[in-house]
Amino acid sequence: MTPEEFERSAEQVRPHWDVTPLDGVGPLRFGMTVEEVAAALPDARELRRFQADPTFAEVVGVELGWQPTVPALYGYFLGSGQLFCVAADAVHGPLMSLDGTQLTGRNPAELDRWLFDLSDSMGGSLRYGPRANPGIEELGLVLRAQNTTEGVLSRPVLVGREWAERCVDDWEGVIPECEWVGRLWPDPRYSDRREVWPFAEDSPTWYGKWSPPF
Repeated sequence: MTPEEFERSAEQVRPHWDVTPLDGVGPLRFGMTVEEVAAALPDARELRRFQADPTFAEVVGVELGWQPTVPALYGYFLGSGQLFCVAADAVHGPLMSLDGTQLTGRNPAELDRWLFDLSDSMGGSLRYGPRANPGIEELGLVLRAQNTTEGVLSRPVLVGREWAERCVDDWEGVIPECEWVGRLWPDPRYSDRREVWPFAEDSPTWYGKWSPPF
């Protein structure tokens, strides 16, 4: 199998999901339980569970995949058992689309201009969080960057209506800490900006008490 054939084959395995802002994505709806998510994704398997945030031990992350040992999708659940946040792996995750534009696995530079236009067409304001991740709170949408063998690619993170307020703010929003650790969004305004969080010389408050799961 040639590299091109392998890439096409892998692409066929990845489902194409439409985002319904604040309500859900593909077959998933915010507020579902772990069991309801499993029933909605019969072809996916649960690979592991982990503590998603060092401060809130009750926030559980569930890693899902369509192939053994290949993470594709992350669902985050509150202590009440409700699904409140979903993130797609940039390489293996569902190809999530909003307003006809694919969000998963894109070059971040291609999405910057689109985000400005989207905020005008669908309502809301484009905001950048303290670590430069762009998002639109009114849509429950944040875009993260992920290092891959193909370079830096986009990783969409979505939250439900009840949790959208300040979701772009990585200090005060509900998105768990594990989704903020790692590669920062390439901010075109700052060419000399450091690229990862936490920075090599920093010691976060969770250092020695909790480790990022990926």
